[in-house]
Amino acid sequence: MEISVLLHNVRSSHNVGSIFRTADAAGAGNIFLTGYTPTPKDRFGRKQKDIAKTALGAEEYIDWQYAKDPFSILKESKKEGWRIVGVEQDPRSNLYTELKLSGKVIFVFGNEVRGLSKQLREECDDLIEIPMKGQKESLNVSVAVGIVLFNALK
Repeated sequence: MEISVLLHNVRSSHNVGSIFRTADAAGAGNIFLTGYTPTPKDRFGRKQKDIAKTALGAEEYIDWQYAKDPFSILKESKKEGWRIVGVEQDPRSNLYTELKLSGKVIFVFGNEVRGLSKQLREECDDLIEIPMKGQKESLNVSVAVGIVLFNALK
């Protein structure tokens, strides 16, 4: 199975760095950064210190691409046979442990507060969610990435 990650409008550089580190550990081949998600290098090619601090060098090992528009990436990826799986609480969502995965999968994660927009959820072939047992209704996005990616390795 091939795994990639798409982060849309993730605002925290620390979260992005942590996700790079986790994605590398889980064997993801690529990270797509879209919207206002910060990238490992700024527009002048300089390293982003906050990302490098939490990624611990993983940003140097895992391929990444930036695009303002996530829909162009998803459209092209679907043509290439990638299955798009959004991670979001939604009436259509299934438990993350119940989804049977194979082939090429892109997991899509959204903003730390707003999650995935309705339009992004509609572009996904599947939606999954992590059940919440406590008072809070969400996890930090970097934690959610870790849970989902390592579950996909099963």
